[in-house]
Amino acid sequence: MPPLPSLLGTCRAPAQPAQPSGDTAPGDPRAFEAALGDAELLAARAALARGRWQPVRSLLAHTGDEWDRRGHRITVLAQEPSTEARVRAWLLAEPGSADATALLALTLVHRALTGREEPDRARAACHAAATLAPADPTPWLGLLLLARALGPEPDLWRAFAELRLRHPEHHHGHHLIVAALAERPAAARPESHEAYDLAERAAAQAPADSPLAVLPVVAHTERHRHLAATGLAPADPAAAGHWGGRRARRALRAAFDWWLEWEHDDHPRRHLDLNHLAFAMSAAGRPAEAAALFHRIGPHATREPWSYLGGDPRTAFHAARARALGLPSAPGLPNSDVRPDPLAPPAPTVFE
Repeated sequence: MPPLPSLLGTCRAPAQPAQPSGDTAPGDPRAFEAALGDAELLAARAALARGRWQPVRSLLAHTGDEWDRRGHRITVLAQEPSTEARVRAWLLAEPGSADATALLALTLVHRALTGREEPDRARAACHAAATLAPADPTPWLGLLLLARALGPEPDLWRAFAELRLRHPEHHHGHHLIVAALAERPAAARPESHEAYDLAERAAAQAPADSPLAVLPVVAHTERHRHLAATGLAPADPAAAGHWGGRRARRALRAAFDWWLEWEHDDHPRRHLDLNHLAFAMSAAGRPAEAAALFHRIGPHATREPWSYLGGDPRTAFHAARARALGLPSAPGLPNSDVRPDPLAPPAPTVFE
């Protein structure tokens, strides 16, 4: 696969990044589930909370070089309050474990993003993990998360380049870089933006079955997020007419057609793509397509992009879902009545 054109020479100072997302407090009924339906990950995470790191060791060994899945699983495990203590115990039992070192690095990254760790310690841990496992893009994902939130911008592009060198279709990494690019000033024409350019190149260069086919939709959604956050557009993309342009419509149609033909039931972050597609179809006034996507999503709502509307993301998700499926809204939402939603999922419990 040919490399994306270099962006290192075109960097401008980044806008203030969105705050890193994650689960709400344990037990909060409005929480979003970061594991995205990964049953093996949920079991290993539960064991970790009970003080047992061995199931996590087995999980990561079994994951092997499925890099998107490895990055997803390590990122989710890194959010657990007990992970740092458990992984240090693992390293005492198995010094030099590349899996344990990578998990520790991403744990320190998560702590740095939430103000509980020095960023330099997290960066050093990521570099140590990268040295132990040179082929693994996951330590570079950690460095990309840090640079996305804290800078400096040259670190963002270096981490993305190193990550792509190891896994050219890295899903999480492309989402992060598109979100960063979306915060740059636009060119003269509203539909011309480098976030769209990068997303379209990445989708075109990826294999036909790659979920990066949805990346142009993500780019348009992230661009509107920034425009709304800076007061340049209404928070509701439907009110802003954000999906009315030719480029946006083309991106949405291509992504939906890809989903119909190529959907990967086993991709670890597929629910994030489905939520982005459902969000965009809802905003574009395409209820039939949105309904098909909501049926596929089931209980796996994700915080992003529903939080981009400026209110409670679960409320936004269920309201859009009810409109698409022709169902009454949940209590407290517009147009609610006494009839229950026969397809209402359990309270969805996502870390992007």
